[in-house]
Amino acid sequence: MKNFESRRTRYLQDKLSIRLGGLAANLSRIASFSKHAAVQETVSDILLESRWFIEWTALELEVTKTAELVKLQVQLAVWDLESRQNWQNENWRNELARKAQDWTQRVLEMSGLLTSRVVV
Repeated sequence: MKNFESRRTRYLQDKLSIRLGGLAANLSRIASFSKHAAVQETVSDILLESRWFIEWTALELEVTKTAELVKLQVQLAVWDLESRQNWQNENWRNELARKAQDWTQRVLEMSGLLTSRVVV
């Protein structure tokens, strides 16, 4: 990940709910990009960035949410390793997209952003 320290500094400026929303957005990107065989490197970068987002955020959460994010962090690492051998397999990518979308929803629920009221 380029500009690692500046990315970390910028990421940590946001409220916890926004950071979790950013993680959910990354998971949604993984789901979307998995439909395209030509973007393996991009997905790999997003997987790595997402693992760092969890690293920078998990300790600020209650224990059960931290445990959930640690499970996700492990899953992201597994997906990254598996993608190196399976990326050209459309069925594998479709399954990755489905699982990433499931995690998107879980992280969004964890963030509280789905129940927050936005004042304009």
